[in-house]
Amino acid sequence: MTGDRIERVDPPALAVVVGEHLGGAPAVEAVSTNGQVGAVFVRWPDGRRRVLTRVPGASRSLHVLRALRRGGHPVPAVEAVVPFGPDVVWVQEVLPGAPVRHVTHVLLDDVLSFNAGMDRVALPGVPAADLYLLDDGPGFCLHEPLRRYDRRSARLDARVRAVGRAHHGALPGTAAVHLDFHPGNLLTDGRRLSGVVDWGGAARGDRRFDLVTFRFGLLRTPAEPGVVERVDRILDGLAPDLLVPAWAHMSLRMTDWSIRHFGSEETERWMDLAETRDW
Repeated sequence: MTGDRIERVDPPALAVVVGEHLGGAPAVEAVSTNGQVGAVFVRWPDGRRRVLTRVPGASRSLHVLRALRRGGHPVPAVEAVVPFGPDVVWVQEVLPGAPVRHVTHVLLDDVLSFNAGMDRVALPGVPAADLYLLDDGPGFCLHEPLRRYDRRSARLDARVRAVGRAHHGALPGTAAVHLDFHPGNLLTDGRRLSGVVDWGGAARGDRRFDLVTFRFGLLRTPAEPGVVERVDRILDGLAPDLLVPAWAHMSLRMTDWSIRHFGSEETERWMDLAETRDW
């Protein structure tokens, strides 16, 4: 056993629970193909269209999202929080735009501007993000799949745990951090950034961590010539105390996820990327 697959969202079940709590009977209109859990687009009989996402019951991420919203950032408003077993369902507005499928230099400028603006959001009392470099995360960042997959992945896990022993387990910093800031969670109007979604894992930390996540996301997302190199130069300028644990976390997260959800070719690609830096 190398760990269980994460169960995808059950669209009808979410719609029924939300309807019972808020009234009416929203119809499932579409299911997002981004991510591994998924989001559900529903429409009420009066024409209201909303997106439903299942998130852990802790309120940490909701505090982050609402703080960003108050600060004028292009993030969705959460209109209701509905209990759903051990988790909750966020009922959110639908932002304009479509998920990013191609990263241009203009779009990268907007991404960097958005990321810089996260420093302006105060998050008193919000817990810091845990990087899970020594212990398993809640359904992701599992170490056992790497230890058991093959020798290469076992060596990668040993490197991750060595970084964990040398660094604090929590991400330092006081800014908002998305923690899953890949292109599929960024919306565009076709040219510019129009919104950022999927804040269920948000926490407090160093917002530049999200640029490491974004760099990993570029492995799957086509980009204009020079975009990847621009991002790499930015990462080159980060202090090792941030870059090394952030890179170790993403290497663990994506390799573990690919072992449990995809084939060997995908796993090899993530390990290739993990090894492009000396950490």
